[in-house]
Amino acid sequence: MSEMAAPRSPARSSRGLSSPRGVLAKTAMTLLVLAVLWGFWEAYRWTWMRFGFGWPFVVDEITMPHLHDIVGALFERTNTGGPLLIDYLFHSAVFTAKEAIVGFVMGATFGFVLGAFVARFVVLQRGLMPYVVASQTIPILAVAPVVVVGLGSLTVFGWTPADWMRVSVIAAYLTFFPVTVNTVRGLQSADPAAVELMESYAAGEWAVFWKLRVPSALPYLFTAFRISATACVVGAIIGELPSSIQDGLGGAIINFNQYYALTPNFLWATNLIAAALGIVFFLAVVVAEKLFVHRPPELLA
Repeated sequence: MSEMAAPRSPARSSRGLSSPRGVLAKTAMTLLVLAVLWGFWEAYRWTWMRFGFGWPFVVDEITMPHLHDIVGALFERTNTGGPLLIDYLFHSAVFTAKEAIVGFVMGATFGFVLGAFVARFVVLQRGLMPYVVASQTIPILAVAPVVVVGLGSLTVFGWTPADWMRVSVIAAYLTFFPVTVNTVRGLQSADPAAVELMESYAAGEWAVFWKLRVPSALPYLFTAFRISATACVVGAIIGELPSSIQDGLGGAIINFNQYYALTPNFLWATNLIAAALGIVFFLAVVVAEKLFVHRPPELLA
């Protein structure tokens, strides 16, 4: 019986994760969800405008345009003789993505190192973690101007961080917390019996850390990375606001917000691209997780 059951789980996981049927099923489900959301948007809009409902807000062409008009705005020119909106927002998204990637790397690295120290020394877990948690209770809108403007006056050996680098610090600020918490949880999740076995073979603490604790923490780390992937994009966009950077999505949001009453679709389209950028970051982490995290077959079934 065990010989018959052994190959079943990998086969089932292969069908569910990598087979053409599985890919088609996921694609169809994604399209179905998008269609349902589209239908809900249009139905809500039609109902509120048809019967004149005013709660929670008045629905009209400015507050809630047609979704197809928002998508269509991407292929309109930003001004006479100017580029198409989709081209303009693509370059803005690339600029913001650069800030977010650097912030994600900095925040994830700092969060992992901090979590490793906290997991190793109990006194840090008791004395430091409350302050780590408290750091996330401060509104990001209050932190961003202080960090971005403050770092602008910082000079190290004649070098001052560029505007986009200071924005990356805000993205790192939103990244490090979930990584720190999940690093602590993941490193402490290693099987005590396995730790004891490695130590009985004279394995050093460094070897136990890299060969046992870190692999055990990978599922926890990638859970944090998925959360941070979208948070760092939000941090980058918010960080662009006080720095007056016009090259990113934050600058585009400020620009189109000034003309919202005339061209509301431009601002809605910018929000759509910002959401798409966050989804791309999230999917990149999901793909990396599938490559680096190898779960037992029984957990994939």
